[in-house]
Amino acid sequence: MQHTSPAPPIVYLNLLEHEDRQFIRLWHKPNPFIVKRLKEAPWMKYSKKYKCFVMHHSPQCIEMTYTHFQGLAQLSTRYLYRPKRLKPDRLVPVLTGEQRGEPLEKLPDLPVVRLQPMLAGGGATVISVTFRYSKKVYETLKYCKLATWQQEQKCFAIPEGGQHIQQLAEELEGGSWLWLSQELVVRDVVLLRRLWEQTYKKGLGYLTCPIGYLEKLFLLNYSMNTIRTYHSLLLRFLNSYKDKGMEQVNAFTEEDINQYHRQLVQAGRYSCSFVNQSINAVKFYYQRLLGRHEVQLNKVERPEKPDRLPTVLSKQEVKRILEATDNLKHRCMLQLLYAGGLRIGEVINLRLTDVQSDRNLLLIRGGKGKKDRTTVLSQKLLENLRQYYKEYRPKAWLFEGQFGGQYTADSLRNVFQACRKKAGVKTNATPHTLRHSFATHLLEQGTDLRYIQTLLGHRSSKTTEVYTHVTSYALDKIVSPLDNL
Repeated sequence: MQHTSPAPPIVYLNLLEHEDRQFIRLWHKPNPFIVKRLKEAPWMKYSKKYKCFVMHHSPQCIEMTYTHFQGLAQLSTRYLYRPKRLKPDRLVPVLTGEQRGEPLEKLPDLPVVRLQPMLAGGGATVISVTFRYSKKVYETLKYCKLATWQQEQKCFAIPEGGQHIQQLAEELEGGSWLWLSQELVVRDVVLLRRLWEQTYKKGLGYLTCPIGYLEKLFLLNYSMNTIRTYHSLLLRFLNSYKDKGMEQVNAFTEEDINQYHRQLVQAGRYSCSFVNQSINAVKFYYQRLLGRHEVQLNKVERPEKPDRLPTVLSKQEVKRILEATDNLKHRCMLQLLYAGGLRIGEVINLRLTDVQSDRNLLLIRGGKGKKDRTTVLSQKLLENLRQYYKEYRPKAWLFEGQFGGQYTADSLRNVFQACRKKAGVKTNATPHTLRHSFATHLLEQGTDLRYIQTLLGHRSSKTTEVYTHVTSYALDKIVSPLDNL
């Protein structure tokens, strides 16, 4: 009978990083002979911290260790040169089956052509056409019968009217994107749909948003922001099933719609508000446009919105941000966000007559939910506004752009971020953070929650109660049990 000799014991060399230096730690199964041999090696030391023998990470030490254990044990370096496996910072959901609801594929970036109202010679209103120089766009406009060159303003212009913008879009299709300023109030749903979908790649089977859907939203007086949100969400839903065709999508059951939104939740990339808005947009399509009132979507699992606390700046941080600019107009706009708890859209929509200095009030017209309200007018702010008026002399809007017209929301966001960075405020804040800070600081000053609700224009007191969770009012009187140990 043939006998085989037992396999020699294995000593594993493992990488050890200590105080930014690399060492080697040795691991083995319990064996008194290996321990005796380790103790005999002068280049190794036993570490009480890591509870193993350790040596320097060098070719000389490794070579001496090979020689030292020859005939007793086998050395393994399989874990010594193992590459690092870095983990991503975000969670990676593991999904099953085919996923729906992915964002629509976008076209490569094209030159942006900006349209905004402008006064031409004789006081007539035209639409200016401006763009960063592009030979293709310039040549198109030059030989286009619709656009004319305005010598005084040094730009192209087209007559006002939705049909002319539609014609210009056809001329520039495939070569640029149209961008409309907020002074152009467009009610032509065909034009709006074209502009909102111009950046999407329209491949085979692409399903566009039905015109009747947008018309119904306009007739029911939904806000422009809501209409645009519903449009994008319905477009994503429809094109997730473009392989089935519009007729089959229109015949979907509650369970089909439920399955789509369940996949959005399982993807883990979308907020609860996004999913709930998608449910509302799709529900509006089936009930209001198709008249399928049996599609109640009561069985759709609406994800519960997490109770996240708003970001709030300290008074010192707010002061540093407000003092970070020497531009009087910029400082007044930022002060309005904080002094009255205004939203960014409410600031740029203020007219000269909305500042009621004799009553120390600011009149907010058509805020969120199309509600009017009044809020406090700070005396310090009023002095700055009077100085601003003498210097800038705005005509209709309280804050106007560089070339007249209404100030834009993007410009105000850029102003805030520039001031935040200049002030050295590390908090990831937005202009809306000043509104949260206004409410929190009022609460800390002892202002009744009911008054804060009125100033902010909240319909429900539950919305305002969130600030009770972020205020430091009376927290300075509470002592942590750790401090009493």
